[in-house]
Amino acid sequence: MSEAMLSKVRKLLAQAEDPACTAAEAAAFTAKATELIARYGVDRALLATRDPASDPVGDRIVEVVAPYARDKAGLLAAVADPLRCRCVRRPRGSGFTMHLFGFASDLERVDLLFTSLLVQAAHGLAGATVPPGEQPAAFRRSWLAGFAQVIGARLRAAEAAAATGSGAPGVALVLADRSDRVRLRLAEVYPRLRTAPRRRLAGSGYGSGAEAGRRADLGGPGVAAAPGTDRRIGR
Repeated sequence: MSEAMLSKVRKLLAQAEDPACTAAEAAAFTAKATELIARYGVDRALLATRDPASDPVGDRIVEVVAPYARDKAGLLAAVADPLRCRCVRRPRGSGFTMHLFGFASDLERVDLLFTSLLVQAAHGLAGATVPPGEQPAAFRRSWLAGFAQVIGARLRAAEAAAATGSGAPGVALVLADRSDRVRLRLAEVYPRLRTAPRRRLAGSGYGSGAEAGRRADLGGPGVAAAPGTDRRIGR
Protein backbone atom coordinates (compact mmCIF):
# COMPACT_ATOMS: atom_id res chain seq x y z
CA MET A 1 0.00 0.00 0.00
CA SER A 2 1.39 3.43 -0.87
CA GLU A 3 2.63 5.48 2.05
CA ALA A 4 0.06 8.19 1.32
CA MET A 5 -2.88 5.76 1.38
CA LEU A 6 -1.47 3.86 4.35
CA SER A 7 -1.14 7.12 6.28
CA LYS A 8 -4.71 8.08 5.44
CA VAL A 9 -6.09 4.70 6.50
CA ARG A 10 -4.15 4.77 9.77
CA LYS A 11 -5.42 8.26 10.58
CA LEU A 12 -9.01 7.22 9.90
CA LEU A 13 -8.68 4.13 12.08
CA ALA A 14 -6.97 6.11 14.85
CA GLN A 15 -9.91 8.51 14.86
CA ALA A 16 -12.35 5.59 15.03
CA GLU A 17 -10.42 4.14 17.98
CA ASP A 18 -10.51 7.38 19.99
CA PRO A 19 -12.68 6.79 23.09
CA ALA A 20 -13.86 10.41 22.85
CA CYS A 21 -15.32 9.68 19.41
CA THR A 22 -19.09 9.16 19.22
CA ALA A 23 -20.47 5.90 17.81
CA ALA A 24 -21.64 7.69 14.66
CA GLU A 25 -18.25 9.36 14.14
CA ALA A 26 -16.38 6.09 14.70
CA ALA A 27 -18.68 4.36 12.19
CA ALA A 28 -17.99 7.03 9.57
CA PHE A 29 -14.21 6.91 10.05
CA THR A 30 -14.09 3.10 9.99
CA ALA A 31 -16.37 2.84 6.97
CA LYS A 32 -14.15 5.17 4.97
CA ALA A 33 -10.99 3.33 6.01
CA THR A 34 -12.42 -0.06 5.10
CA GLU A 35 -13.68 1.27 1.77
CA LEU A 36 -10.14 2.33 0.89
CA ILE A 37 -8.74 -1.01 2.05
CA ALA A 38 -11.33 -2.96 0.03
CA ARG A 39 -10.60 -1.05 -3.16
CA TYR A 40 -6.89 -1.56 -2.58
CA GLY A 41 -7.41 -5.33 -2.25
CA VAL A 42 -9.17 -5.61 -5.61
CA ASP A 43 -6.62 -3.34 -7.31
CA ARG A 44 -3.70 -5.43 -6.04
CA ALA A 45 -5.37 -8.68 -7.11
CA LEU A 46 -5.84 -7.38 -10.66
CA LEU A 47 -2.30 -6.01 -10.79
CA ALA A 48 -0.91 -9.38 -9.69
CA THR A 49 -2.49 -11.09 -12.72
CA ARG A 50 -0.08 -9.06 -14.87
CA ASP A 51 2.86 -9.16 -12.48
CA PRO A 52 2.61 -12.14 -10.08
CA ALA A 53 5.86 -11.22 -8.35
CA SER A 54 4.28 -7.99 -7.08
CA ASP A 55 1.96 -9.87 -4.71
CA PRO A 56 3.22 -13.35 -3.75
CA VAL A 57 1.48 -15.88 -1.52
CA GLY A 58 3.07 -15.75 1.92
CA ASP A 59 2.49 -16.33 5.60
CA ARG A 60 3.06 -14.67 8.94
CA ILE A 61 2.86 -15.54 12.63
CA VAL A 62 0.58 -13.59 14.97
CA GLU A 63 0.89 -13.98 18.73
CA VAL A 64 -2.46 -13.67 20.50
CA VAL A 65 -2.05 -13.21 24.24
CA ALA A 66 -4.22 -13.57 27.33
CA PRO A 67 -6.67 -12.48 28.58
CA TYR A 68 -9.40 -13.77 26.25
CA ALA A 69 -6.81 -15.16 23.83
CA ARG A 70 -9.21 -17.67 22.29
CA ASP A 71 -11.78 -14.95 21.70
CA LYS A 72 -9.20 -12.66 20.08
CA ALA A 73 -8.12 -15.57 17.89
CA GLY A 74 -11.75 -15.94 16.85
CA LEU A 75 -11.89 -12.28 15.89
CA LEU A 76 -8.72 -12.66 13.83
CA ALA A 77 -10.23 -15.62 11.98
CA ALA A 78 -13.45 -13.63 11.38
CA VAL A 79 -11.39 -10.84 9.82
CA ALA A 80 -8.98 -13.05 7.85
CA ASP A 81 -11.47 -15.35 6.16
CA PRO A 82 -13.41 -12.69 4.16
CA LEU A 83 -10.08 -11.30 2.96
CA ARG A 84 -9.13 -14.67 1.46
CA CYS A 85 -6.59 -15.47 4.16
CA ARG A 86 -6.51 -18.67 6.20
CA CYS A 87 -5.21 -19.19 9.71
CA VAL A 88 -4.12 -22.11 11.88
CA ARG A 89 -4.41 -21.79 15.66
CA ARG A 90 -1.63 -23.34 17.73
CA PRO A 91 -1.57 -23.29 21.57
CA ARG A 92 1.29 -21.41 23.16
CA GLY A 93 1.43 -20.87 26.91
CA SER A 94 -1.71 -19.05 28.04
CA GLY A 95 -2.36 -17.77 24.51
CA PHE A 96 -2.10 -18.88 20.91
CA THR A 97 0.09 -18.59 17.88
CA MET A 98 -1.95 -17.87 14.76
CA HIS A 99 -0.24 -18.89 11.53
CA LEU A 100 -1.76 -16.83 8.71
CA PHE A 101 -1.57 -17.65 5.00
CA GLY A 102 -2.50 -15.29 2.19
CA PHE A 103 -1.27 -12.98 -0.52
CA ALA A 104 1.01 -10.24 0.77
CA SER A 105 -1.50 -7.45 0.12
CA ASP A 106 -4.31 -9.35 1.86
CA LEU A 107 -2.15 -10.11 4.90
CA GLU A 108 -1.35 -6.41 5.04
CA ARG A 109 -5.07 -5.55 5.04
CA VAL A 110 -5.77 -8.11 7.77
CA ASP A 111 -2.97 -6.56 9.81
CA LEU A 112 -4.47 -3.09 9.65
CA LEU A 113 -8.06 -3.95 10.47
CA PHE A 114 -7.57 -6.58 13.16
CA THR A 115 -5.39 -4.26 15.22
CA SER A 116 -7.97 -1.47 15.01
CA LEU A 117 -10.88 -3.78 15.78
CA LEU A 118 -9.16 -5.06 18.92
CA VAL A 119 -8.95 -1.48 20.18
CA GLN A 120 -12.58 -0.83 19.28
CA ALA A 121 -13.62 -4.06 21.00
CA ALA A 122 -11.74 -3.03 24.14
CA HIS A 123 -13.59 0.30 24.20
CA GLY A 124 -16.90 -1.48 23.62
CA LEU A 125 -16.30 -3.95 26.42
CA ALA A 126 -15.29 -1.16 28.78
CA GLY A 127 -18.68 0.48 28.21
CA ALA A 128 -20.73 -2.74 28.40
CA THR A 129 -22.58 -3.44 31.64
CA VAL A 130 -22.29 -6.95 33.03
CA PRO A 131 -25.71 -8.06 34.33
CA PRO A 132 -25.90 -8.52 38.12
CA GLY A 133 -24.90 -11.99 39.21
CA GLU A 134 -23.25 -12.94 35.93
CA GLN A 135 -19.60 -13.90 35.64
CA PRO A 136 -17.81 -10.98 33.92
CA ALA A 137 -15.53 -13.34 31.98
CA ALA A 138 -18.48 -15.34 30.60
CA PHE A 139 -20.28 -12.14 29.59
CA ARG A 140 -17.19 -10.75 27.84
CA ARG A 141 -16.48 -13.96 25.94
CA SER A 142 -20.01 -14.06 24.56
CA TRP A 143 -19.79 -10.31 23.81
CA LEU A 144 -16.64 -10.87 21.77
CA ALA A 145 -18.26 -13.79 19.94
CA GLY A 146 -21.17 -11.59 18.87
CA PHE A 147 -18.79 -8.79 17.86
CA ALA A 148 -16.65 -11.16 15.76
CA GLN A 149 -19.57 -12.81 13.98
CA VAL A 150 -21.11 -9.50 12.87
CA ILE A 151 -17.72 -8.12 11.80
CA GLY A 152 -17.07 -11.20 9.67
CA ALA A 153 -20.46 -10.93 7.95
CA ARG A 154 -19.98 -7.24 7.22
CA LEU A 155 -16.50 -7.75 5.83
CA ARG A 156 -17.74 -10.54 3.57
CA ALA A 157 -20.44 -8.24 2.19
CA ALA A 158 -17.95 -5.39 1.74
CA GLU A 159 -15.49 -7.58 -0.17
CA ALA A 160 -18.27 -8.70 -2.50
CA ALA A 161 -19.35 -5.10 -3.07
CA ALA A 162 -15.79 -4.00 -3.86
CA ALA A 163 -15.40 -6.79 -6.40
CA THR A 164 -18.73 -5.99 -8.06
CA GLY A 165 -18.05 -2.26 -8.08
CA SER A 166 -14.62 -2.59 -9.64
CA GLY A 167 -16.10 -2.95 -13.13
CA ALA A 168 -13.14 -5.12 -14.15
CA PRO A 169 -13.99 -8.17 -16.29
CA GLY A 170 -13.23 -11.53 -14.70
CA VAL A 171 -12.50 -10.13 -11.23
CA ALA A 172 -14.56 -12.88 -9.55
CA LEU A 173 -12.45 -15.56 -11.23
CA VAL A 174 -9.26 -13.77 -10.25
CA LEU A 175 -10.30 -13.63 -6.59
CA ALA A 176 -11.49 -17.26 -6.59
CA ASP A 177 -8.14 -18.36 -8.01
CA ARG A 178 -6.32 -16.45 -5.28
CA SER A 179 -8.40 -18.19 -2.62
CA ASP A 180 -7.57 -21.59 -4.14
CA ARG A 181 -3.86 -20.81 -4.20
CA VAL A 182 -3.91 -19.84 -0.52
CA ARG A 183 -5.70 -23.09 0.37
CA LEU A 184 -3.06 -25.07 -1.54
CA ARG A 185 -0.25 -23.30 0.32
CA LEU A 186 -1.95 -24.03 3.65
CA ALA A 187 -2.36 -27.71 2.75
CA GLU A 188 1.33 -27.95 1.85
CA VAL A 189 2.39 -26.70 5.28
CA TYR A 190 -0.37 -28.41 7.30
CA PRO A 191 -1.46 -31.55 5.39
CA ARG A 192 -3.33 -33.04 8.36
CA LEU A 193 -5.30 -30.21 9.90
CA ARG A 194 -8.41 -30.78 11.98
CA THR A 195 -11.25 -28.41 12.69
CA ALA A 196 -11.59 -27.20 16.27
CA PRO A 197 -14.86 -28.16 18.00
CA ARG A 198 -17.53 -25.50 18.24
CA ARG A 199 -17.56 -23.55 21.49
CA ARG A 200 -20.51 -23.27 23.81
CA LEU A 201 -20.63 -19.94 25.61
CA ALA A 202 -22.80 -19.36 28.67
CA GLY A 203 -22.64 -15.56 28.89
CA SER A 204 -25.45 -13.20 27.87
CA GLY A 205 -23.27 -10.62 26.09
CA TYR A 206 -23.68 -11.92 22.53
CA GLY A 207 -26.43 -9.46 21.54
CA SER A 208 -24.56 -6.49 22.99
CA GLY A 209 -21.36 -7.51 21.20
CA ALA A 210 -23.22 -8.03 17.92
CA GLU A 211 -24.69 -4.54 18.20
CA ALA A 212 -21.19 -3.12 18.75
CA GLY A 213 -20.07 -4.97 15.63
CA ARG A 214 -22.90 -3.37 13.68
CA ARG A 215 -21.98 0.08 14.99
CA ALA A 216 -18.44 -0.44 13.68
CA ASP A 217 -20.27 -0.14 10.33
CA LEU A 218 -17.57 -1.91 8.37
CA GLY A 219 -18.06 -1.58 4.67
CA GLY A 220 -14.95 -3.39 3.56
CA PRO A 221 -12.03 -5.64 4.48
CA GLY A 222 -10.27 -6.76 7.52
CA VAL A 223 -6.99 -6.72 9.38
CA ALA A 224 -4.51 -8.59 11.46
CA ALA A 225 -1.95 -7.63 14.01
CA ALA A 226 1.81 -7.45 13.98
CA PRO A 227 3.71 -10.38 15.49
CA GLY A 228 4.67 -9.80 19.11
CA THR A 229 2.12 -7.08 19.71
CA ASP A 230 0.53 -7.35 23.17
CA ARG A 231 -3.13 -7.52 22.23
CA ARG A 232 -4.91 -7.09 25.55
CA ILE A 233 -8.57 -6.64 26.30
CA GLY A 234 -9.29 -5.74 29.89
CA ARG A 235 -10.22 -8.45 32.38
